[in-house]
Amino acid sequence: MGRGVFEASEAARAVFRAADGVLDFSLSKLCFEGPEDELVRTENQQPAILTTSIALLRALEEALKDRTRLSPAFVAGHSLGEYTALVAAGALRFQDAVRTVQARGRFMQEAVPSGQGAMAAIIGCPPEEVEQVCSAVADETGQVVSPANFNSSVQTVIAGETSAVRLACERAQEVGAKRTVELPVSAPFHSALMAPAAEKLAGELASLDFAEATPPVITNVEAQPNSDPDRMAALLCEQVTAPVRFVEMIQSFSKQGVTRVLEIGPGRVLTGLVRHIDRNLDRANLSEPADLAGAVEFVTASV
Repeated sequence: MGRGVFEASEAARAVFRAADGVLDFSLSKLCFEGPEDELVRTENQQPAILTTSIALLRALEEALKDRTRLSPAFVAGHSLGEYTALVAAGALRFQDAVRTVQARGRFMQEAVPSGQGAMAAIIGCPPEEVEQVCSAVADETGQVVSPANFNSSVQTVIAGETSAVRLACERAQEVGAKRTVELPVSAPFHSALMAPAAEKLAGELASLDFAEATPPVITNVEAQPNSDPDRMAALLCEQVTAPVRFVEMIQSFSKQGVTRVLEIGPGRVLTGLVRHIDRNLDRANLSEPADLAGAVEFVTASV
């Protein structure tokens, strides 16, 4: 993970070295060599994704050289990606972000004992129906289950106590969901069960120095632009227990006059979700060095 961009870009190498310098282990070695079961642990996976994403961003800036300055109108990220967006906007130091997301991952993992929480994707069911199903199951069982990620008009991820999540999946299929997929995650993220993690994270966030976001960040909690540093810690804390309003975030882009979006980071999932939300948005992806030339062309074509 990230080895390609590390080898291709001096700017990317500097990012990985910075991450290694603030953590109590070599993140770059874990990313490049594994073992995979350690890399996918939430407290390691979160700084690994953040570091790889910022490394790709710096490689793009390096590749652009004197052709143009990368100056998006807005930035945004999905869940953990909001920290990447804040770093990209100059609102949060990269080293502070790496340390914080490692703690965030650990707090989220510790919040719910293994096996007691779950997440599942509900596919082919309108978001409002998923909300109704979750509410009905929660009332019936007295357990926690609620939407965690509003990813598109046909995909909503739910989270909560394992038996309640599974019952909600059954009820969703009864009302027309095409299929449900239990996700291989270690905790029920973005649900009320994460309240202990949010409480611990609040202390970490209170120690950070946030700056004005330039450009503004479309937040997960409000799906609206924010550049005010005084609001960032509270929004990141609330994000732990609140659903990711990704559909509204992309719709907010469109309302603000955005016509082109570039996804930067490992994988291409968000690009696919954007296509389902708003087909009028031009899309591109930068997830590995082979994508750099296309990303440079995409960025410079919009200038």
